[in-house]
Amino acid sequence: MAQDISALAAALALQCDWGADEALLESPADRLTVREAPARPEARPAPEAPTRLARPAAPVVLATAPPAQARARELAEAAPDLAALKAAIAAFDASPLKETATNLVFGEGITDSGLMLIGEAPGADEDRAGRPFVGASGQLLDRMFASVGLSRESNFYITNILPWRPPGNRTPTDAEVALFLPFLHRQVALIRPKRLVLVGGVAAKGLIGGKEGITRLRGRWHEVEIPGLGRLPALPTLHPAYLLRSPASKRDAWADLLALRRALDQAPG
Repeated sequence: MAQDISALAAALALQCDWGADEALLESPADRLTVREAPARPEARPAPEAPTRLARPAAPVVLATAPPAQARARELAEAAPDLAALKAAIAAFDASPLKETATNLVFGEGITDSGLMLIGEAPGADEDRAGRPFVGASGQLLDRMFASVGLSRESNFYITNILPWRPPGNRTPTDAEVALFLPFLHRQVALIRPKRLVLVGGVAAKGLIGGKEGITRLRGRWHEVEIPGLGRLPALPTLHPAYLLRSPASKRDAWADLLALRRALDQAPG
């Protein structure tokens, strides 16, 4: 077997030395004859589908549940004062937030000060106490406004865009904000402030609208339409909870406070 392989290898080497570089068949291939391609089997026609009678389209059934937002607007507009509005919010059960929260967080401060702060939603500390801005972010907010001579005990009223705490302190959804917005509008109309400060992106977006984030909205006065009251100047600013996470942004918040202080100082009376 080894001799046969050696002989074959020697014969192959000899052919390479002679210049052979292609393996050939024993007989030459006829490349001039055109061969017909084998006929393809004829495709069988698809069987016709049985004729079916068209059924009439089923009627569209619309949901008949009462719109919760319209009910919220009804209750809000019927409230003659803040006490009645708070009772209306407590009785409003169209949102599951009420089921997971501990206390209703309504608002507090000086109602006739001409200045109203609106935050986003209660946190865990606010939910336990039933008061807005009493946790770590609330304490920072108090120090921030004290630096320009303002406090909730003397100079402004403070509330949130939502009266109930979202589970896990998550960000309120657009649907939740829209549901409780009539109550907030009525609260603003009853207090009748001359200026608003919108604390955080949720409050700014809920009242100003649009798609801009808080970093673009802050530092500029905007106009907010309040049913029953008209247009109010509103200044968006960064939320204290954000400032606790991003201390470098405190410079921007300080600029917003100075803008507020200038507006208050230039106001008549």
